[in-house]
Amino acid sequence: MVWRGLLLTLKILLCTVATVSTQAQDKTPSRIWVLDIKGAIGPAAADYIQRGLNDAISADAHLLVLRMDTPGGLDKSMRQIIQTILNSSIPVATYVAPEGARAASAGTYILYASHIAAMSPATNLGAATPVQIGAPKMPTLPDEQDKQEQQEQPTQPATAMERKILNDAVAYIQGLAELRGRNKDWAVDAVRNAASLPASEALEQNVIDIVATDLQALLQQMDGREVKVGANTVLLQTASTAITHYAPDWRNEFLSVITDPNVAYVLMLLGIYGLIFEFSNPGMGVPGIVGAVCILLALYAFQVLPVSYAGLGLIILGIALMVAEAFAPSFGALGLGGIVAFVIGSIILMDTRLPAYQIALPVILAVSVFSGLLLVVVLGMLARSRQQVTVSGVSALEGIQTMVECLHGEDPMVRLEGELWQISCDQPLQPGDRVTIVEAEGVFLKARKETPP
Repeated sequence: MVWRGLLLTLKILLCTVATVSTQAQDKTPSRIWVLDIKGAIGPAAADYIQRGLNDAISADAHLLVLRMDTPGGLDKSMRQIIQTILNSSIPVATYVAPEGARAASAGTYILYASHIAAMSPATNLGAATPVQIGAPKMPTLPDEQDKQEQQEQPTQPATAMERKILNDAVAYIQGLAELRGRNKDWAVDAVRNAASLPASEALEQNVIDIVATDLQALLQQMDGREVKVGANTVLLQTASTAITHYAPDWRNEFLSVITDPNVAYVLMLLGIYGLIFEFSNPGMGVPGIVGAVCILLALYAFQVLPVSYAGLGLIILGIALMVAEAFAPSFGALGLGGIVAFVIGSIILMDTRLPAYQIALPVILAVSVFSGLLLVVVLGMLARSRQQVTVSGVSALEGIQTMVECLHGEDPMVRLEGELWQISCDQPLQPGDRVTIVEAEGVFLKARKETPP
C-alpha cells in the first residue's frame, strides 16, 4: 500500500512538471509579429499599427512585419504611421504583398521609412505626388472613378500653396531616403512626376532591399542582416522564429466603420434629423437620444477626416431651409434652395481628391431625395396637423350650446357628451337657461348666458 501511494505521488508530480513545462512553452513569446494593411491608409490603419507595435514591444517581439497593399491615403494618418516606425524600439519591415499588390502614394513613404523595405514579384510602388495638387473633381460613380484614375496625368503645381505642399513632400521623402540609405533621386521623381516602379526594378535601383515570393522567403532573406534602430545596431534572426499574426480588435474595426466618409456622413444626418424631430415633438425621447449619439460619433469621425467646414455649413443651411419650407411654405423656394445647398455641401464635405475618402455620388443623391421628402413632406404634415381644429378633449367643448340641467348647491351643471359638467357664468343661471361654452379650463367650463329669442 505504501509503495502504491509513493508511485501515485510520483505520477502526480511528473504530470504537474509536464503541465508546467507545456504551459511555459505555450507562453514563450513569438519573436515576429505580422500586421496586415489592406486598403486606403486612414485613421483606422494608423491606430491599428500604433497599437500593434506597442503590443509587439510589450510581448518582447524581435521584429514587426507590415504586410501592405494600399492605393495611398491621408497625409495625416501616413505621418502618424511613419512617426510610429521611426520611434520604434524594434525593427519594422514593410512587405508589399501578395503578388499584384501595390504601395502607391502614402505606401511609398511608409516603405521608405521602414528599416527593411520588401516587395513580392508583380507588385509596384510610387505615384507619390500629393493628391491635393490639381483641380478638385466631383465625386462620380464607382465604375467611373477607376477609369479616371487610370487617365489622370501628373499635374504641376500652379499656385504658391501647391508648390509649398509639393516641396514639403519632396523634402519629407528625401529625409527618409537619407535615413535608410535608399535611392533619393527616384524618391524625388516619384513625388514630383508620380513615377512608379515594379518590384524587380525597385530592387535594382536601391529603392527596396528585398524581393521575396512569400513571408517565409522574406524571413529567410532577412536572417543575418543588420539594421540600425535608433542608436543601436540590431542583428535580425528570422530563419526559424515563431510568428504571431496580429488581427484588428473590435475597437479598430469600429473605428474603421465610423471613419468611412459615407458612414460618418449618414451618422451626421441621422443625428440632425433625430434632434429636429425631438424638438418638433418634445417628450418622445428616442429620436433625441439616438440623434445625440449619432452626432457625437459623427463629430469624432470628422475630427480625423479631411472635412471642409464650408461643406458642413452648406449642409446645415440646406437642412434649415428645408425645415423652414415645412413650417412656413413658400411655394417651394425655400425647399428648392435647401436641397441645392444640401447637395453642394455634401459634394465638397470631404476636402480631398482621394476616391477612398470621398462620399459616393449615389449616396449623396439618395440622401438628398430622402431628406427633401422627410423634412418638407413629413414635417409639413406635422405642422398642418397642429393648425387643425381640435376634435377631441376638453377644448373640443368650446362653442357648444346647451342648457343648464340642475344646480349643485349654487353651482349650475350642464350635460355634455353624457357627463355633467360644472360651469361658471357672469350672470345667475337657473335650470333650463341656455348657455354657450366659451372656455375650458381643466374640469371647469366658462359659459355665456344666451338671451332667449
